[in-house]
Amino acid sequence: MSDEDTTVLPLRGGASATLVRRRAAQAGRGAILYVHGFADYFFQEHVAAHFTAQGYDFYAVDLRGYGRSLREGEVPNYTADMAVYYEEIDAAIAVVREEHSRVVLMGHSTGGLTTSLWAHERRDSDLIDALVLNSPWLDVVEPPPLRRVVRLLGKVAPSLQIRRGLGDAYGASIHSSRNGEWDFDVRWKPLAGFPVRAGWIRAVLLAQEKVHAGLDVRVPVLVLHSDRSVLNAREWTEEVSKADAVLDVEGMRRWGPKIGSRVRVVEVKAGLHDLFLSPEPVRAAALAEVDAFLETA
Repeated sequence: MSDEDTTVLPLRGGASATLVRRRAAQAGRGAILYVHGFADYFFQEHVAAHFTAQGYDFYAVDLRGYGRSLREGEVPNYTADMAVYYEEIDAAIAVVREEHSRVVLMGHSTGGLTTSLWAHERRDSDLIDALVLNSPWLDVVEPPPLRRVVRLLGKVAPSLQIRRGLGDAYGASIHSSRNGEWDFDVRWKPLAGFPVRAGWIRAVLLAQEKVHAGLDVRVPVLVLHSDRSVLNAREWTEEVSKADAVLDVEGMRRWGPKIGSRVRVVEVKAGLHDLFLSPEPVRAAALAEVDAFLETA
């Protein structure tokens, strides 16, 4: 963020994460902690500005191996176990709760999957007051036989590269150098993403299976997603800028209610994968849904 205040969060094994903070002029509603997705980091200054204007101090964590936390020699964005990231979420929450008694956890895409599992595992700790999920990755479209093959590959050959990236149709829909309006560091968020490795996909599948079995998140949950998906686009088209071009929204509709007993699932018409990066007035509609949810959560 242009006026960002960052704190390094030391982690076990010599890794580290980075906590970014933007304070509200008149804080009084608590704090929001944002967790990004795959091939991502926090750069959405307008989101921080929106919520600080509502009276929330805003925090975001760049997980180990991502964005500001990516160190020379690290494999970008890789883990073989999504629970690894609980350590930096714990550390970030501890910092936030030093100053705030009310904390909202917000996760996007893979970050939405990870924060859902974290909230389930920490359900007895009263660490957060609400969970907001922006297009969480709750399922894959591949059939069960292929999932089993990938899980086996991820176990025996975790470093195997199974995709060079995600394709740049979505990246082209959001970056200002192409067809979008956002400027971000393509070293940390390449338009085509980072290589996808078998061990990482296995970790995602195992995490998703836990969601499918049912979680017990005990705070109010908001699940936001686009009204439709346009998957496997080889290049940018107008349709890519009006849909989720990364994940299948049907998985969000189906599995979102399994996260807890107080889940609200909301469709945002013509939303991008990161709903908060959608063109106006779509992103305003997505943020308004969060505002309304937090009024009662």
